[in-house]
Amino acid sequence: MRKIALLVLGVMVLSGMFANAALAQYNAPATPPATQPAPTAPATQPATQPAPATQGQYPNVANLKPFAAEADYMSLAGYLRYLVFQQTSQWLTRQEATRIVTQQKGM
Repeated sequence: MRKIALLVLGVMVLSGMFANAALAQYNAPATPPATQPAPTAPATQPATQPAPATQGQYPNVANLKPFAAEADYMSLAGYLRYLVFQQTSQWLTRQEATRIVTQQKGM
């Protein structure tokens, strides 16, 4: 009887140790990413807005069919916004993208 009690107690102690070790690894704080100084933005433009662009600085989407596979099933304005975001990490407004697509179509 004593052997069974010691065996059960030993199993409980060992399982408690493994559970605490697992919890310690799970709750361990992640090391913060290395910080780098932020690039300085020009004083004339806010950091959140893309600089105004002239015709030709944006990808030409006027020759694509809207809502087709070639435009990733998006509208042309939406696809242009997506492409510009991929290049600059800044979103165009919907109105700006619509204006650029209209200019590209020559309307």
